[in-house]
Amino acid sequence: MGGVISAPAIMGILKGCKAEPKLDWKPEFLTQDQASIVSEVAEIIIPKTDTPGAKDVGVPGFIDNILNDCYAKEDQDRFTSGLTAFDEEAKKAYGDAFMDLEAEQQQEFVKKIHDEAIKAEQTTQPAPKRPFILMMKELTMLGFFTSEPGATQVLQYDPVPGAYKGCIPLSEAGNGKTWAS
Repeated sequence: MGGVISAPAIMGILKGCKAEPKLDWKPEFLTQDQASIVSEVAEIIIPKTDTPGAKDVGVPGFIDNILNDCYAKEDQDRFTSGLTAFDEEAKKAYGDAFMDLEAEQQQEFVKKIHDEAIKAEQTTQPAPKRPFILMMKELTMLGFFTSEPGATQVLQYDPVPGAYKGCIPLSEAGNGKTWAS
């Protein structure tokens, strides 16, 4: 009888002990819960390696600002309803909300949803409106590569470009990095 009573109590304690991610920005458009999911998904898309990750350069705040200031109401609604559906799908697949999943499960889930969206986009004619995960990926990459660290540490950046050399081997044209423009 002690095991029956203890198991749910222990699960409650263990779930209660998981630290909620701290937001170092105040969302204007998204709710706190939505902002937490956006932050984690952005970090899964561009994780911290030897270069900063999406959270390090402020991508989640950038996404919130873009949604608030630039997106039409229809696109805002599509993003937030997609975000809600994304979290609901995680609950169906794993029995927990996305933010309650282990890091490996979160990565696995994002990859699964992303791969399904890519496949659907490639096979559907005419192309449907972009699903949440692809909107999220697009905004994450835009925010990251237009940030100073993304443009200078990941891309090749020259604030004052030099002479034009039209026909040179790729290896001489930037050490294999793409130019930031």
